[in-house]
Amino acid sequence: MRSSDGSLIEVHLTVNGDAVRRAVPPERTLAELLREDLLLTGCKQGCDQGDCGACTVLVDGRAQLACLTLVVAIDGATIETVEGLQQRGRLHPLQAAFVAHGAAQCGFCTPGMLLSAVALLRASPRASRDEIRAGLAGNLCRCTGYVKIIDAVEAVARGDDEEPAP
Repeated sequence: MRSSDGSLIEVHLTVNGDAVRRAVPPERTLAELLREDLLLTGCKQGCDQGDCGACTVLVDGRAQLACLTLVVAIDGATIETVEGLQQRGRLHPLQAAFVAHGAAQCGFCTPGMLLSAVALLRASPRASRDEIRAGLAGNLCRCTGYVKIIDAVEAVARGDDEEPAP
């Protein structure tokens, strides 16, 4: 719904389980809303063109690039960010596997990689190594060379309960 001055549209979202209601300009991206308004900085703004995958979040359970997603286009959606993965003070199994396998170096791509992997394993819990490679193809990493990232996701897909070292 447009505000009385016509410049803002009210949207309702659920972000990491919390109801969010905001009046936003029609050109506001989900990345901007998450980072600037909600201070959820795990959603990285790398290229702002949809090329790097650093801004990947889950929208209604599907991996989506927040830098290309207009907030007004997803009114009523459920959003999951990397900040919402941890449950009751414990790392998500993928987060734990990333730690155990040394799959994060600088960390810039990690949130997007994790969320792409979450979406992949929800759709295909026993994904093969090739499926994992394909599922992460939209996420760029300049530090790790991908092998450790794929190893970590594969460990979770195999059912290994990797825990980070103390």
